[in-house]
Amino acid sequence: MEKQELRELVWNELERHGLATFPRPAHGKIPNFVGSEKAATKLRSIPAYQKAKIIMVNPDAAQLAVRELALLDRKKLLMASPRLRKGFILLDPAKIRNHREAASIKGAFRHGAPVDIKGIKVDLIVEGSVAVDIKGGRLGKGGGFGDLEYAILRETSAASESTPIATTVHQLQIIESIPMTEHDAPVDFIVTPERVIGTEHKYKKPQRIFWELLSPKALKMMPILAEVKKR
Repeated sequence: MEKQELRELVWNELERHGLATFPRPAHGKIPNFVGSEKAATKLRSIPAYQKAKIIMVNPDAAQLAVRELALLDRKKLLMASPRLRKGFILLDPAKIRNHREAASIKGAFRHGAPVDIKGIKVDLIVEGSVAVDIKGGRLGKGGGFGDLEYAILRETSAASESTPIATTVHQLQIIESIPMTEHDAPVDFIVTPERVIGTEHKYKKPQRIFWELLSPKALKMMPILAEVKKR
């Protein structure tokens, strides 16, 4: 099946089984799911999470609990701004009292600050997914922002090949196979409300930004890209 067909399949199944939660409908989004808080708690059992000092997390609602727990666990949180229009925001738990508020998009802008990621070392990356497979394949909502977030981290040496990538999903979002390209970032860990799955690492992680795939409009809409390219 093509990528968009797989997205539609998963979105429809989540809605049909009553497993999609706010914001709804799930279609067109990284779907928030029933049990996302439990999945976030399960993520804490991974040694890579326990050792991490700085965690990068996507801004979607499905990973809100991941961001909140990271702050509660006294980890610095690097959050990608929506559609990367404001680059990355760094939140320091030592300066935050209301962790729940700070973990939201509006709260992150209020309690955090835009940051130059060139000097940052990310210890764990948590991405949102529409679907994943056991081989490590990951499918986002179609905008390519999750893959681009990772590519920027690699291009600026904020992450390396060994930096683990995890995702929190509902069991229903784990499908048989996802078509992957060289610029798609695979995952190392799939975390559901019930279990942690180490993937089979069948796909290589992209090492750079694929500039040839980006339009001039993308560079204009996301100033962080222009900054990285200038370097």
